[in-house]
Amino acid sequence: MKLTVGDKAPDFSLPDQEGKTHQLSDYLGSKVLIYFYPRDFTPGCMAEACSIRDDFPKFESSKVIVLGISTDSEESHKKFSQKHSLPFTLLADSDKKTVKDYDVYKPKKFLGKEFLGTMRTSFLITEQGKIAKIYENVKPAVHSEEVLRNLANI
Repeated sequence: MKLTVGDKAPDFSLPDQEGKTHQLSDYLGSKVLIYFYPRDFTPGCMAEACSIRDDFPKFESSKVIVLGISTDSEESHKKFSQKHSLPFTLLADSDKKTVKDYDVYKPKKFLGKEFLGTMRTSFLITEQGKIAKIYENVKPAVHSEEVLRNLANI
């Protein structure tokens, strides 16, 4: 089911890169940026993560929790997070339930082959757990700045 602005964001229960379980409902009362990305250690995903890392103090001062989600393992997330000194949480959706709940697991094409994968999509969630903004077809290098600009209007 396609989510739209104003919908209640689907809750989830996922482990982070340290093995700690996080639920979206744990963050009620805070704004949350959930950014879905295809794979750890790929060029676009590194650019997006490092851009958010570099702007992270601005997210903190805006009181926004940042959660990155991919279908990679906790171990992969831990290595990715350590290698790039990421100050935010990465969640492992190994069973693909959350990417399906958010309707971001779709057919993709790469080098002429079609496969199912995670679309680079983000959701800005209000303090009440509602979707305030959906970012589709995210451009990794500028996504962080785009979100920070939009925060003033939410």
